[in-house]
Amino acid sequence: MTALVIAEHDHATVKPATLNTVTAALACGGDVHVLVAGANAAEAGKAAAQIVGVAKVIVADSPSLAENLAENVAAQVLAIAGNYSHILFPSTANGKNVAPRVAAKLDVAQISDITLVVSPDTFERPIYAGNAIATVQSTDATKVITVRTTGFDAAASTGGSATVETAEGVADSGKSSFVGREVTKSDRPELTAAKIIVSGGRALGSAEKFTEVMTPLADKLNAGLGASRAAVDAGYAPNDWQVGQTGKIVAPQLYIACGISGAIQHLAGMKDSKVIVAINKDEEAPIFSVADYGLVADLFTAVPELVKAL
Repeated sequence: MTALVIAEHDHATVKPATLNTVTAALACGGDVHVLVAGANAAEAGKAAAQIVGVAKVIVADSPSLAENLAENVAAQVLAIAGNYSHILFPSTANGKNVAPRVAAKLDVAQISDITLVVSPDTFERPIYAGNAIATVQSTDATKVITVRTTGFDAAASTGGSATVETAEGVADSGKSSFVGREVTKSDRPELTAAKIIVSGGRALGSAEKFTEVMTPLADKLNAGLGASRAAVDAGYAPNDWQVGQTGKIVAPQLYIACGISGAIQHLAGMKDSKVIVAINKDEEAPIFSVADYGLVADLFTAVPELVKAL
């Protein structure tokens, strides 16, 4: 048995989600290979070769892979899929875009968002917004899997010595074309990679108050800024800050929830955080059921005091 991990990368470096996916692949048993599909991606290939536990890295270089178009990346995966018993993708926007195409072409059932490998053919995955865990067994010859990265520790990014091979890059499928990309630039850590996250809810009342109250705390802690769906829907925070089932799934070392009641869909996105601190004036708020530390207080008083104390 050999597992193939599809690397998440920017053509120069490997993104952290790949490291968690390698850990999941190692749990499946057998060797682990990593596919780096990109353009001028030799540096990303070298970085992938350093990951502990990886036996081989395959670098596929082609102009058609420059923008990670799902149709072309899927074709690249399918070109070598016959060599593998397991094909694993990080459960990111890119991974979720490519994996279903690969599964459909191989005529197998995709196993989505796994959080545990029970055995090479049996996996656990959350359902009902994380309120239940399903154990899924697959009899398909090839397992196509997306990995919830918060469910697995990251493999060490240095210390490995995998061999690096090159593969012929696929031609452009012609089914889609890259038009443009709008990238939000921020000095803050990316939410899914941040070790500390400070999140605000609808209780903040306005975008101005969100910035006034939450930003100083995030600055003090060098934390990522998150928000509940209610705060995002109300326009207090941008969409890419949303934490929850319909936003980003995070598991930082510290998660501070301010004015967030704790709706099920929000809890599904952050309850795996190592330490959860909740500040809410409603002592019956569901957020306190998952919090390690709870403070029943007005956030407009408590958060500024916390900033001063820090």
